[in-house]
Amino acid sequence: MIEVIPVIDLRGGIAVAGKSGERENYRPLETVFSSAPDPVNIALSLRAAGARSIYIADLDAIEGTGSNLDSVGRVNHVLPVTLDAGVKNRETFRFMLQFASRVVAATETLESTEELEYILKTYPPERTVVSVDVKDMKLHSENIDLELEEFRDLLLGYESDVILLDLGAVGTSSGFNRDLLELFRPIIRRVIPGGGVLPNEIPEFEAMGVRKVLVGRALHEGMVRPG
Repeated sequence: MIEVIPVIDLRGGIAVAGKSGERENYRPLETVFSSAPDPVNIALSLRAAGARSIYIADLDAIEGTGSNLDSVGRVNHVLPVTLDAGVKNRETFRFMLQFASRVVAATETLESTEELEYILKTYPPERTVVSVDVKDMKLHSENIDLELEEFRDLLLGYESDVILLDLGAVGTSSGFNRDLLELFRPIIRRVIPGGGVLPNEIPEFEAMGVRKVLVGRALHEGMVRPG
């Protein structure tokens, strides 16, 4: 059965929510799983509702303005955390492993494909996740200049899960980018779609061979159950 992984973003020690990746406009998260935007309380409620893990984006760490790693560590005692905290290279990846069960190496912040391949070769796939960050069907990265097809092919020789994150759809409940999903069909069993996922799309994803999906807004509004 497909795993619905809850998503929360952290800024300044609290859970926040935004739309289309416009981080400057994020506000405290309103969720059916907690009366306050406290990440530990949210995680406890999600676990009680059936969640098996949780995805956390540490916005302060990604933006280089601080971090929420203490909060992440506490949440990781409640639910296994898949953490995106702005990994740049092998050193930052190794550091983040102290706080979460799995650490994301995201194209948005990685210094190079060489650093990514070192991480994928060195650490077990159970602890590594690659995030393919996409805007307008282009790889979103400060440092990696590859077409999406080229980046997909780079991943063929590895076993780690691959998040497909359509940044323009984050927080919109607009439906997942099907063209993006089709492009990554060769590794579909490792793909984790994220960004705008709708409840009625989840059974279709499962039929395609997808085993995990990231859900934020639809889950926090009570339209989707975790787990």
